[in-house]
Amino acid sequence: MKPTRAKAPAKSPKLAAEAANAAAASFAALTAKLDYLAADDVESIRKAYRFADEAHLGQMRGNGEPYITHPISVASLCAEWKLDAQALMAALMHDTLEDCGVTKAEIIEKFGSPVAELVDGLTKLDKLEFNTREENQAESFRKMLLAMARDVRVILIKLADRSHNMRTMDDMPRAKWPRISRETLDIYAPIAHRLGLNQTYRELQDLSFRYLHPWRYATLTRAVQKARSRRRDLIQKVERDIEASFDQAKLPIVISGREKTLFSIYKKMDSKHLSFAEVTDIYGFRLIVPGITDCYTALGVLHQLYKPVPGKFKDHIAIPKINGYQSLHTTVVGPSGVNVEFQMRTEPMHVVAESGVAAHWLYKSHGEQQALDGVDAPEASSNSAQEADRLGTQWLKSLLDIHNENRDASDFWEHVKIDLFPDAVYVFTPKSEIMAMPRGATVVDFAYAVHTDVGDHTMGAKVNGEQVPLRTELKNGDVIEVITAEFSKPNPAWLGFVRTARARSKIRHHLKTLSLHESEDLGEKLLLQALRAEGINALPDTDEASQALWAKLLRFSGNQSRTEMLADIGLGKRVASILAKRLVILLAEAGQKIDPLLMSKERFTAHEQISQGAIVLDGRDGGTVQYATCCQPIPGDAITGYLGRGEGLHVHTATCSVAQKLMQKDKERFIAVEWSDEPLRAFSTTIVVTVQSGKGVLAKVAAALASAEADIKSVDLGRDSEVGAPTADLRFVVDVRDTAHLDAVLRTLARTARVNKAKRITG
Repeated sequence: MKPTRAKAPAKSPKLAAEAANAAAASFAALTAKLDYLAADDVESIRKAYRFADEAHLGQMRGNGEPYITHPISVASLCAEWKLDAQALMAALMHDTLEDCGVTKAEIIEKFGSPVAELVDGLTKLDKLEFNTREENQAESFRKMLLAMARDVRVILIKLADRSHNMRTMDDMPRAKWPRISRETLDIYAPIAHRLGLNQTYRELQDLSFRYLHPWRYATLTRAVQKARSRRRDLIQKVERDIEASFDQAKLPIVISGREKTLFSIYKKMDSKHLSFAEVTDIYGFRLIVPGITDCYTALGVLHQLYKPVPGKFKDHIAIPKINGYQSLHTTVVGPSGVNVEFQMRTEPMHVVAESGVAAHWLYKSHGEQQALDGVDAPEASSNSAQEADRLGTQWLKSLLDIHNENRDASDFWEHVKIDLFPDAVYVFTPKSEIMAMPRGATVVDFAYAVHTDVGDHTMGAKVNGEQVPLRTELKNGDVIEVITAEFSKPNPAWLGFVRTARARSKIRHHLKTLSLHESEDLGEKLLLQALRAEGINALPDTDEASQALWAKLLRFSGNQSRTEMLADIGLGKRVASILAKRLVILLAEAGQKIDPLLMSKERFTAHEQISQGAIVLDGRDGGTVQYATCCQPIPGDAITGYLGRGEGLHVHTATCSVAQKLMQKDKERFIAVEWSDEPLRAFSTTIVVTVQSGKGVLAKVAAALASAEADIKSVDLGRDSEVGAPTADLRFVVDVRDTAHLDAVLRTLARTARVNKAKRITG
């Protein structure tokens, strides 16, 4: 949400001076909060202020103040969280990239790359639009905002920006109130809560409630004020009783009242259908004690003073919340039978409870934190173990460790994000709908998540408007557009990189169905080929007249249907020549005669020559046809086909030693195969490149292969070769179109500097 802006009309020198004074006064108020920073850091912030002031010159907010007062207010909120100088500089300049013609390069030049990255991250978040209001979409949007921010400071500045905009909502057009308030309530308040920024969380909720339901807010405010005056005596009595009891127990405490927020009162009334008078836990007390053990002692003192309400005790010290929150909670029956809630915590717990992840900066300003920073002070040294115990929550301590080790805010944030949502990325459809995908998911996973038909017909994809490979892993905030085509089908190679179970099962199901269909087609071709060798030109029809003949053949083969029988032939479970001979006998009984000329032509055609019955291979054979890995045939090679038992058709080169051994044992299972004139894909083959050892030689060979349009599938660097040897053999598996293309690749390699020789390996 961007505040209303307008170019300032021409104004008198007096008004201009007043505007300048207002901006200067607000910046002076900011500098008063920077006493925790070094003088150099304060000067850098002052420089950023002057830069932002100049960039926003002439821009005004809805209330007529200079626009620069908004970035200053945002930076002031960040200063209350004790954020570092880089974050405060980014807060001052957070609107300069998008609205003032300032470039990222300019910010890098003047303030350095880290500050520029923060400003750029804020600009990217501003561009996201939350279009749908469904609860699951809101949750996804919250998570995506968190995931997209590379640095936690981006989110903290964004929350400060939203807080100030909500505080000044009166200056915006009333028509904008519902949309902005709903967005704040659905998106930004839960983010603040998830990060442990409870004070900000409560404020954003109440402000959203005020502008979303103005009448209800006003009515509830009056009711709370009346109840506050009526119960003043009760509150004072509780405070006196507690102070007396803890004085007697000699346990020092800091007691403060805590009033339920208007929004939480409203939510309780709305969800449980209560009247205001029936809400009994409007008031509560917070007890700050010196140590963790004292929290439990305080609980005992309190329960001796007032009766606890059964089932209303929670130990968030032993079991902290995910955002690091720790406290003991109990509800007791106070004076006049009124239920009163108490929270007991230590000072470090209180800092975490109010400021969450921002606490890792706040701790830097606390004297006792010196122990965690490794400062050699006697007090720090003696209290370090105690302070670590006082911190309590492992989550926050691990964050502090990361920050203290390398001061890298991005690493710190990655650790937070892993805890918040360990296995998800959030992406957009072209219609701005958000989809959650597992971390590492690819474009194909996304396509199947949209719809099975989209996945099955995926041909390509665009991510953020750019064409990408289908194996591209998705990142938070990506906009994915899947390109489909009717002729496109799932590729078995997809199973090697998809991450989701849905995509994997859909691909396997399609391939299984497709494989059955392909096996049937291959079986029909093989049976027809064998039948022609017996002198019959065509298979019998499937009409009613031929049903009896097919039924007899099925009884002979043991299959249930013609489809099953043909598929078994294609998979090598049935021998086509045996079934063909049986079919010839059945046809002869039905009165059909064989063609001697056709029989002679089919049986005596040389195996290596093109035969009318040969199976034509074009590369789209799916799982039914497999190209042998022992010899890796490619178009242009002389080939032969072996019909394995239950394994479909295996294609070998004619000179393959494995195929020659099989032919001696199982000659009847070999069939004629031939390459199509125009194969539809590339085929893999292995080449060995002997090179002179030295730095950069692998890069030269890879570049030569790329220039020859050979796609590298894998490379073996020959780790077993002698160390310091003058030459080395690099083994590549590459995809080529045919033998002519392979020859061109080998020639290119032979001409490459530091390459001694290159050759194909077929065994």
